[in-house]
Amino acid sequence: MSPPSSRVFGLFAYYEELVGTWTRKLSNRHEAEDLTQDALLRVLENKAGPPDHPRAYLHQTARHLAIDAFRREGGREAVPLDSIAAHHASSGDPEAALHAVQLAAALEQALAELPLKCRQVFVWQRLEGLSQQEIAERLRVSKNMVEKYMIRTMRHLRERLGSQAPH
Repeated sequence: MSPPSSRVFGLFAYYEELVGTWTRKLSNRHEAEDLTQDALLRVLENKAGPPDHPRAYLHQTARHLAIDAFRREGGREAVPLDSIAAHHASSGDPEAALHAVQLAAALEQALAELPLKCRQVFVWQRLEGLSQQEIAERLRVSKNMVEKYMIRTMRHLRERLGSQAPH
């Protein structure tokens, strides 16, 4: 069995692999680097010491951290698409109103490009405020599958809408 210090430093051998994996999944290298660092830190802070299977443990830790972050973001107040334009139109700023209308149209177009289940998950969670468990029951799929649909949807929206995509 190797000394604890070599096992700890051995964790960093997986850094680039984790960053690469999560850059593809999140479509954002900066977020992937942050996630990887958080996963490494979590493992290093673990009182039990380095895990027996560090690669698998790091990937699982990163996955859990990504899901936790996604759930925190999903807790934001849901706003119906048609109210985006109405809200900005009532502000009296014509440019803001035009931008809101364009954003709502782009969002609807991007959602239309997705498979039905991805659209349903997005609408039910973000616009209607249903929990992942409620959505899973409606679709008769696992909660994990609901998360996958939402991650795919959010990745697609980031690709299509860039910085204007919902968070």
